[in-house]
Amino acid sequence: MSSNKKYWKSVEELNENSSIVEALRNNEFVEAIPTDEFLGDKEALSSSSTTRRDFLKYVGFSTAAASLAACEGPVVKSIPYVVQPEQIIPGVSNFYATSVFDGFDFANILVKTREGRPIKIENNTIAGASFSANARVHASILSLYDNMRLKQPKVNGKDASWTEADAEIRKGLAAAKANGGQVVLLTGTLASPSTEKLISEFIAQNPNAKHVVYDAVSSSAALDAYEMVYGERALVNYDFSKADTIVSVGADFLGDWQGGGYDAGYAKGRVPANNRMSKHFQMESNMTLSGAAADNRIPMTTAQQKHALAHIYNVIVGGGASVNLDAKVKAGVEKAAQQLKSSGSKGLLVSGIQDKNAQLLVLAINNRLASEAFLTAGLRQIRKGSNEKVAQLVNDVIGGKVQALIMSGINPVYSLPNGKAFGEAIKKMPLSVAFSLREDETAMMSKVAVGTTHYLESWNDLSLLKGTYALTQPTIRPLFPQTKQFQEALLAWTGKTGTFYDYVKANSASYIAGSTWNQVLHDGVFGTPMAQIGGSADGSGAAAALAQAKHSGTELVLYTKTGMGDGQQAHNPWLQEFPDPITRVSWDNYVTVSAKDAKEWKLENYNVANGGLNGSYVTLEVNGVKLENVPVIIQPGQAMGTVGVALGYGKTAALKEEMQVGVNAYTLYNNFNDVQSVKVSKSSGVHEFACIQLHKTLMGRGDIIKETTLKIFSSEDAEKWNEQPVVSLDHKEVPATSVDLWEPFDHSVGHHFNLSIDLNACTGCGACVIACHAENNVPVVGKSEMRRSRDMHWLRIDRYYSSEETFAKDDIKKEEFDGLFGEKGSLGGFGEMENAYAENPQVAFQPVMCQHCNHAPCETVCPVAATSHSRQGQNHMAYNRCVGTRYCANNCPYKVRRFNWFLYANNDEFDYHMNNDMGRMVLNPDVNVRSRGVMEKCSMCIQKTQLTILTAKREGREVKKDEFETACSAACSSGAMVFGDVNNKESKVAELAQDDRMYHLLEHVGTKPNVFYHVKVRNT
Repeated sequence: MSSNKKYWKSVEELNENSSIVEALRNNEFVEAIPTDEFLGDKEALSSSSTTRRDFLKYVGFSTAAASLAACEGPVVKSIPYVVQPEQIIPGVSNFYATSVFDGFDFANILVKTREGRPIKIENNTIAGASFSANARVHASILSLYDNMRLKQPKVNGKDASWTEADAEIRKGLAAAKANGGQVVLLTGTLASPSTEKLISEFIAQNPNAKHVVYDAVSSSAALDAYEMVYGERALVNYDFSKADTIVSVGADFLGDWQGGGYDAGYAKGRVPANNRMSKHFQMESNMTLSGAAADNRIPMTTAQQKHALAHIYNVIVGGGASVNLDAKVKAGVEKAAQQLKSSGSKGLLVSGIQDKNAQLLVLAINNRLASEAFLTAGLRQIRKGSNEKVAQLVNDVIGGKVQALIMSGINPVYSLPNGKAFGEAIKKMPLSVAFSLREDETAMMSKVAVGTTHYLESWNDLSLLKGTYALTQPTIRPLFPQTKQFQEALLAWTGKTGTFYDYVKANSASYIAGSTWNQVLHDGVFGTPMAQIGGSADGSGAAAALAQAKHSGTELVLYTKTGMGDGQQAHNPWLQEFPDPITRVSWDNYVTVSAKDAKEWKLENYNVANGGLNGSYVTLEVNGVKLENVPVIIQPGQAMGTVGVALGYGKTAALKEEMQVGVNAYTLYNNFNDVQSVKVSKSSGVHEFACIQLHKTLMGRGDIIKETTLKIFSSEDAEKWNEQPVVSLDHKEVPATSVDLWEPFDHSVGHHFNLSIDLNACTGCGACVIACHAENNVPVVGKSEMRRSRDMHWLRIDRYYSSEETFAKDDIKKEEFDGLFGEKGSLGGFGEMENAYAENPQVAFQPVMCQHCNHAPCETVCPVAATSHSRQGQNHMAYNRCVGTRYCANNCPYKVRRFNWFLYANNDEFDYHMNNDMGRMVLNPDVNVRSRGVMEKCSMCIQKTQLTILTAKREGREVKKDEFETACSAACSSGAMVFGDVNNKESKVAELAQDDRMYHLLEHVGTKPNVFYHVKVRNT
């Protein structure tokens, strides 16, 4: 392991003499406590004749009086069932298998319900890790209880009953049929065999109707290429676990590329076993999750990416045109191409470039390699949209050629580049209908807006992969009786009797041969093996076309953020508050800029005294369309000559004011191409970010992130690359683990819980963070409080940059980056050092929660014993004992404790979801909602561990070896988090605890944590 490696969370930390970083490390609070505000005028206080003894008497009496007055709690009467439902036992959770696909995200899941309320999303292990829930699917449970849902239909903007709305729609359809007017059903990708069959039956009855599929974030180029070669419109599926060499050109496959879900397979090959692991090359413009995980990352423009693809084709297939690449870039591309070629069938190439020629090369190269990871069996059916057909429809609508437009599950007025013109056109149309969860931008412009049911209130079926069949079943009755599922309306318009449940059940027989309806409903999924499809792609013409790609000016790269996705859940406070894994910014989108370009354009980021991050504004102009006041983040690893902006923000309809954040980058999504030529100009003003990259700063980076290379890992003893800390005892250096300031506890009796976190498998996806929110009633505090380092996340994912550069202050040229980080900050002119790191740093993610130390520093300083330790290894909080001294937070070396500055659950300043009866329905009744002045932290999901123990006891058996789980470990699809009982020697966590890569954070401090990590190994 390199001894001179430097780890840093932000460029501010590169300056070891930074007063801001020093203050954040050493001060308990990032802001001065405004005593004058609540104690009165300072001069009056100093001249007061009241003695300290009298003051304490008054305070003591007031406190005692208040305490006595509060002794008798309010009476809240319970209302019993008159007839208790057979399936419901009060206090016992029920789980239902279901599936979700909203046109962007998909998963096979279990829904946890309590007394009829869905409260938590869990992964369905029967379906496999590739169908696991991401952060947005986990958060979708909260969207069910959104108080701003469209609760009933609206006709011409006025509330109406479904009967009235249905009559208006039927009238419009009849008129269109009578005069031969065009009727269009515009939906997102459905992936539902029953829905697609029902639509075809509707079209058969209405020859003037057609169905157009629109994906807000297009994958049309890949679909077009596959359809051209194989004759079917679908996406190739990939099994990354079968690839020894992975080359990705502009594809963030650990993010949202083609629907995501690849992290489980990828992680299998990234954990070193038998001295082997996969090798990953990433070529990209923006810093992505995939780029962060790569062994070799090459920043480049999209034009260079096209040249790189052509060069790889020349190396592997041959016969392509020569390309012109920068020498340094070409060397990296050549290395990747040769590695890919030598891997043969164990190699895999993927690309996210929205260009049919690029996608044809991907097919041709993988076919030539005979890649085992390239699966034409089990094709992905989660994207079907055609850019060409959508563009034609938009022109027809704006041109007045469509008489009736029925839309479901989409918001084109918001997400189309010319959405404003589209909205005005549907407003004038004889019949426009929007089936939507909210009165969004499209519903507001439609003649009829119908509030539809949430997927947790609906029946449906899904075929996400060819050969698989999954059912969506309701887990609660529709919360709003006047809402209507789109498929139920279609049934009525086609004259069919019965419900969509009946239709799905009747239609399922042809998809579940060999099983039964009840079995598939129980399991949630059913699969039929599919054979590989043969095909050949001639890429010579495509390679020649890509070789001619030109780079003109600055490139704008549009992408989707891990938290926000395509923007469907912009109303969801869990996702708004979720910090982006790369930039660590929440409640915003922004333009990411390289350090060199920022210097040239005179843009800056700087931190103020409390650690809050500020930045410049710019205006982006694409084809004459301007996006103004876009805040700037100077992003290490951003390819020079490119900027990036996330889609999914800037929504204004059906959102609370505090949720209306960011800018709508869809307006720049010209021709559905995620790369545009852009003009960047600096604007006036300063933007305040809610960025937590400097918050909760830990000291001693080398003790926190440990990493080595595969070569060293496989050839050296563990003590060489996983050095154990030593301390001085009796003038001798001894292992830190052998020295103890306290008497050791006996943990051999009963259960003893440990949590293992593998840095090689963690992709930073954030599913664990949202799962923790849902399980433990973690409050949302909003942008202002986040900026002040008052976030309440029990689990955070720290992101560290690193490089092999050494730090010699004599080498710094102050004038190099003068002003880049502003005079207000402490990094003005940090120069070459910052530049070397910012150009292309390595990245590591590290989930950090309460470490549940066996010798916890927080326990020894609590004056009221509110925090204590159990013999099972969990550090407990007794909320009703806590008086809010915050000594524990100040004494915690891991900075994982959170203080309730307000009563978030009953405060109009924090009106997110805990402040209304609808939003409170998501709260877990097994976890207390904390009050103001109370400290909280990760509990290691004690309610789940105790339930497991009591269930086993009730059933008269021992706990199964891997039966214990926490919310975060259950949500982790990559297997990076493993929870269990180390006293059970057969458990997975007990095995991992003996692994040579295992280490603890800040082990030299002697806290003896029950959370341990595994050294990150890079295959460089």
